[in-house]
Amino acid sequence: MNTKWTRSQMFLCAFLLVLPAGLAQQKKSVFVITDVEGVAGVCRQDQTDPKDAEMRQLLTGEVNAAVEGFIAGGADEVIVWDGHDGSQSLSALSIHPRAKLLMGGLGATMTLERGYAGVAFLGQHSMANVRAGIMAHSYSSLGIQNMLMNGKPVGEIGTRAALAGWYRIPVIFLSGDITAVEELKAIVPQAELVAVKEGLARYTCITMPAEQARQAIREGAARAMKKLAQIPPYRIEGPVTFEIEHTTRNSLPIDAGLAPATEVVDDRTIRYRGKDFLEAWIRSRF
Repeated sequence: MNTKWTRSQMFLCAFLLVLPAGLAQQKKSVFVITDVEGVAGVCRQDQTDPKDAEMRQLLTGEVNAAVEGFIAGGADEVIVWDGHDGSQSLSALSIHPRAKLLMGGLGATMTLERGYAGVAFLGQHSMANVRAGIMAHSYSSLGIQNMLMNGKPVGEIGTRAALAGWYRIPVIFLSGDITAVEELKAIVPQAELVAVKEGLARYTCITMPAEQARQAIREGAARAMKKLAQIPPYRIEGPVTFEIEHTTRNSLPIDAGLAPATEVVDDRTIRYRGKDFLEAWIRSRF
């Protein structure tokens, strides 16, 4: 019997040896971005303190319900970023045992280069200046008055959905107040959306009880995973402009307009341009 291998046989053997590692890289990993203002039962500013015991319990309950739902729907891994106020609101002691907790600042790309199967928002608020949005703001309620992307108002939902889209990752789920739900629905109508409370004014809301909110989130997350292939990434094509209007006490520094593709509009407003979303986004980092 001829025991010499042909070149094609050797290639096939090498391919089979590396196949398991390649398949492992294709696992369905969901990246969950958390915040607090959109959690059921949180309607006042004092409740958003990272050390508030009740808020932490409410947030953790919703996070763990979402993890259960994503896993039930087919996720292989769930990475949860503690995204509120310096990453101090969640604990490894109480996070779901099937999840991994990401703590700290993420930089411009928010780890999206890792190639997640989907991105989810939990406890999300709407952009600044939205009527009846519970504690609505765009990144910083103290430092930023307004943000525009290509001339249109935008906040954390729109920019992070576009960042995920640049990496061709879909946003598949959001829970929060009604205004946050409507904000994502306008750009990703296929995403699963769970409104856990209705805002009447900035600090006044009608909220679901915690257990009801958790059940709705659990079911919504499972549905999101099951229809993952039907949810497209939110892509912003072509040149992108970001305009950031800071609050009254945050005038621009003397050298604000010196960076490339940067324009000072007035004492508190600066405009950044890029050939695509990522370039403009990196230039606008604040």
